[in-house]
Amino acid sequence: MMNKIPIVVIAGPTASGKTAVSISLAKEYDAEIVSADSMQIYKGLDIATAKPTEEEKCGIPHHLMSFVEWGEKYSVAQYLSEARKVIADIHNRGKLPIIVGGTGLYISSLVDNIVFDDTSSNDEIRNRLTKEAKELGNEAMLKKLMEIDPETAKTLHPNNLTRIIRAIEAYELSGKTMSELKKQSREEESPYNACMIGLNFHDRQKLYDRINLRVDKMAEAGMVEEAYDAYKQGIGNTVCQAIGYKELIPYFEGKSTLAECLETLKQETRRYAKRQLTWFRRDERINWIYMDENLTEKNIIDNCKKYIAKCF
Repeated sequence: MMNKIPIVVIAGPTASGKTAVSISLAKEYDAEIVSADSMQIYKGLDIATAKPTEEEKCGIPHHLMSFVEWGEKYSVAQYLSEARKVIADIHNRGKLPIIVGGTGLYISSLVDNIVFDDTSSNDEIRNRLTKEAKELGNEAMLKKLMEIDPETAKTLHPNNLTRIIRAIEAYELSGKTMSELKKQSREEESPYNACMIGLNFHDRQKLYDRINLRVDKMAEAGMVEEAYDAYKQGIGNTVCQAIGYKELIPYFEGKSTLAECLETLKQETRRYAKRQLTWFRRDERINWIYMDENLTEKNIIDNCKKYIAKCF
């Protein structure tokens, strides 16, 4: 039996408090943090993607943030390759890797050692599907995927066109759904002993209130100006999917007021949080901590430490 690398995973919806909890834990365990966020990997849009500031990091090393150029293609396979290297390096230096984020596909693929084959892509098919999406719309593409692979389609929002197209492309190339390909790729044992902790709220409205407040604070911190700079630069298709950017485009184009766009942003972020929870709830390994149980910061960290002690 292999000697597995111990890792802690802090998962949960946006605005649930993952950053603060992970940094407090990192101080307790002399740990380093590895981001599992598909938007924080990109340079720029620091406010919109809720990257922790240097002050918030408290000197704790953070990995896999702000290292990919906007517009550059970056696959799940590439993320997994980089994350595995970083985790091995942290472990080899005698420190504990803490994986933090809300991108369920990154986390489950990493913990379960899912292998994604980057060679199984075809520009011709991808370009055809992209053209089809422009003509028919994102909803039609998601409906098409639903007919092929309902299991994957249920986890995706129409705005996540890249993953919708990728799933259809994988089926056309292999004759197998993305769900089937993932199941096949679980053949190799995971190299990690993962203690998985999820942050949640009994009262969903309390999470939504946190989301609404965070959007207001982001706007005060310069999110609109940050997004406008990106808009003027025209920095790639990927940025168009980032929550906190695409909702502001109608304001930049003079089609909506800022207040209307910020309200849309709050609504889209709430929907995103709901999808994140749907994803994470399927994983029975996650130990849930409910942030609205009148817990102090010490209580939350103590609960995390109890779960970690049981795992390692």
